[in-house]
Amino acid sequence: MTGRLDHEAYVELVLSCVEGVPRGRVTTYGAIAEAVGPLAGGGGPRLVGSVMASHGGAVPWWRVVRADGSLPPSHDVEARPRYLEEGTPLRASGNVDLSRAMWRPPAATRAPRAG
Repeated sequence: MTGRLDHEAYVELVLSCVEGVPRGRVTTYGAIAEAVGPLAGGGGPRLVGSVMASHGGAVPWWRVVRADGSLPPSHDVEARPRYLEEGTPLRASGNVDLSRAMWRPPAATRAPRAG
């Protein structure tokens, strides 16, 4: 595929990646950007974060963290019980232990179908 996906198709790719993160594991905004980037014509972690902020409420958003294993402070109160319930490995700092919990999404191979 050449060119950029439209915004709706990009959103669907990002949300599809997030839905694939297994319980007790996490991925990063950057890893999602890498997985969908070739189809999307670019778009980095900030664009993924924007998609998650606007559209991520219906997917397991707590499984997407920053590169250091943290979430934005406003999400921590809601995410921590989910991590504990799912058995997500945490560090003493409270951040997710990425060396034990990181899951890399497979590269997106096609855009979602319209309709």
